Amino acid sequence: MTQNAEVRVVVVPGAEGAGRAVLPDQSPIDVPDLAAWMGDLERRHAPRWVLPSLDEAYPALLRAGVRLGRCHDLALVEGILLAFEQQPGKPRNLAAAWARPRRLAEPADPPPLVRDGPPALFETDRGTTPVGVDPVLAATEVLTDQERRLAATAHPDRLRLLAAAESAGGLAAAEMSHHGLPWRAEVHTGLLTEMLGPRTAPGVRPAKLAVLAERISAAFAGRPINPDHPPSIVKAFAREGIEVSSARAWVLREIEHPAVAPLLEYKELARLWVAHGWSWLDSWVTAGRFRPEYVVGGVVSGRWATRGGAALQLPKALRTAVRADPGWSLVAADASQLEPRVLGALSGDQRFAEVSATDDLYTSLAADAFDGDRGRAKIAMLSAMYGGTSGEAGPLLAVLRKRFPVAVEYVEQAARAGEEGRVVRSRLGRTSPPPSAAWRERTGASETETEQRAGRQAAREWGRFTRNFVVQASAADWALTMLATLRRRLFQVAPLAQIVFFQHDEVLVHCPAEVAEIAVAEIGAAAEEASALVFPETAVLFPLVAQVAQSYADAK
Repeated sequence: MTQNAEVRVVVVPGAEGAGRAVLPDQSPIDVPDLAAWMGDLERRHAPRWVLPSLDEAYPALLRAGVRLGRCHDLALVEGILLAFEQQPGKPRNLAAAWARPRRLAEPADPPPLVRDGPPALFETDRGTTPVGVDPVLAATEVLTDQERRLAATAHPDRLRLLAAAESAGGLAAAEMSHHGLPWRAEVHTGLLTEMLGPRTAPGVRPAKLAVLAERISAAFAGRPINPDHPPSIVKAFAREGIEVSSARAWVLREIEHPAVAPLLEYKELARLWVAHGWSWLDSWVTAGRFRPEYVVGGVVSGRWATRGGAALQLPKALRTAVRADPGWSLVAADASQLEPRVLGALSGDQRFAEVSATDDLYTSLAADAFDGDRGRAKIAMLSAMYGGTSGEAGPLLAVLRKRFPVAVEYVEQAARAGEEGRVVRSRLGRTSPPPSAAWRERTGASETETEQRAGRQAAREWGRFTRNFVVQASAADWALTMLATLRRRLFQVAPLAQIVFFQHDEVLVHCPAEVAEIAVAEIGAAAEEASALVFPETAVLFPLVAQVAQSYADAK
C-alpha cells in the first residue's frame, strides 16, 4: 500500500480487543491487538477504513490513542441507501445488510449503547454479526453491494460524496464526544445561583421560581395555581373570563393579564432549571468537559441529534460557561442565512445568486424587492421555504415569486411532489420518507365533503414538509461536507486543534491560542471547498465567518 492511496481496509472488531481484518487482495487475518494494529497502519499508510459501525468501534480506538483519517461506515451508508431506495426503517446493521440480498431474516438494529459504565475495549455480541460466515468477508460483501447500489443511481458522484461525508461525520462525532466541550462548572453554578437562587433539594423549586409562583397565584386573586401544570393555567384564565387554547408562551403573549409576565418568566427559568440545572451539571459535566453523544443523521433531513444532554439546545445564558482552557482559544463560526442561499444554489436562479453575493442576504433581498424592508424580505423568504401563506406572508411571497420565479418554483415543485405522495431528494441524494399508508388512505378517494377536506389538508401538510425538506436537507449536505473538509484540513495544518461542537450550520473549534488564526483561515477555506463540492456551478456565496474568543458567549 502507498500513503494516501484510495485503499480500503475492512475491519470487524471482536472480543477482548481483538478483531478480523482483510487487506486488499489478501486473505482475512486475525488481529490480537486491533487498536495497535490499526494505529500502526494508519500512521504508515492512512487507508480508508471500512467498519460495520463507528458508533461501536471508534470510541474504543480513541481511548487507545488511535485517530482514523478516513473511513466508510457501513451502517451509516446503509441508512442513506435504504432511504434512497424508499425502504426507511429497515435495519442497517452488518448482519441485516448481509442478509437482505440473500432474502434471509434481517436482525433488528440493537438499542443505542449505554456508556455510563466501565468502557469496553470494543462492543461485541450485539447481534449484528452474521452467523456462520467470516464477519470480515461479510463486511466486504456488504461494501461491494453498497458500491454497486451507489453506482446505479442517477447521480452516483453526489451520493458517494454524501456517503463519504456521513462517514466523516461519524468520525467527527465520536471525536467531539471524546474531546468534550470545555465547560466551567463553577461558572455554570454561579449563573444558576444568580438566576434561580441557591440550590435546593431535588423536586423543590428554587427561590426565584417560588417567588414567581406566588406572584402568579396573586395575579389570579390569590387562588393557588401550579405554573408547572398547563391545564390549571388554562382553567385559571377561564375563571377570569379569558379563553386560551393552551398555556404555551406564544399564546400567552397575545393576551393582557397581570399573570402573563410572571408566567412567561417562570416558564423560561423553569426550562433552564429542568433541562440544564444542577442535576444536568452533575450528570453531564466531568473534569471540565461536557461530552454529549451525537447521533449522526439522527433527523431525516440529515441534521444531527443527541442522546441526552440536550447539546443542540444549549441556552444562550449558559454559553459563557463554555470557556477555552488556559493557553487555548475557541474559534466559532456560523453560516450566514444558509438555507436561503442553498435554495438559490439548488434552483440555479441567477437573479437570486446576484442578491446572495453579500454577507447579509436579507438586506440585499430587501433592497432588491422589498423597498429596503429587511423584516418583510425575511418573512417572504421563510414563507417560500416553509409554505407560509397567512397574514402578510401571502402577498410578500407573491412579490418574491415575481422577482425570483425560478427559486420559488423549485420549492413549489417539491411541495407538489409531497402532495402527490412522492419522495424528494436533497442536493446529494438524501431522500425524504414516503408518506404512511394512513396518509394515502386519507388523501385517497373520499365520499364526504368532510373527508375530502381532511384529505386536502393532509396533502398540504405533507407538501409543506417536502417543500422544506429539499432545502433543509441540502443545507445539511453542505454543512456536513464543510465539517468533513474542516476536520481533514485542521489535522493537516493544526493537528492539536479539536472540533468540539457542531450544530446544523455552526461549528466550534478548541485549539492552542497560537493556531487560532490558522483555524479561522481553515474554516473559511472549508466553506469554500464544501461549496465547490456540493454546488460546483453556483455563483451563490456561502459565507462562514469565524471569530476567536475565550468564551462561547463572546463569539455570538
